[in-house]
Amino acid sequence: MPILKVDDYWVVAIEETLHDQSVIQFKEELLHNITGVASKGLVIDISALEVVDSFVTRVLIEISRLAELLGLPFVLTGIKPAVAITLTEMGLDLRGMATALNLQKGLDKLKNLARMEQR
Repeated sequence: MPILKVDDYWVVAIEETLHDQSVIQFKEELLHNITGVASKGLVIDISALEVVDSFVTRVLIEISRLAELLGLPFVLTGIKPAVAITLTEMGLDLRGMATALNLQKGLDKLKNLARMEQR
């Protein structure tokens, strides 16, 4: 799965169902990338996923918290209604994690967060 640098932002579009081992590998590769090059934020888009299990959700929450610890704003985009319902039914808490409807809105949110931090 490509981890791209677009302008000053890291952008990841998860386009296939992730299995436990691939999620762990993705997290390690992502952390290596975001700590190696300065940037203004990270957006992960999951709009291609029909299902997100509890393990993937926990890893996304971990990535969000790690990015925050590194001073890197994070936005999760593309949560489909069925995925949102499932996450709520599983009791998984995404409070405190910035979300946006789609990738463009996520990048816009990151740009706004970066502007606010510069003040």
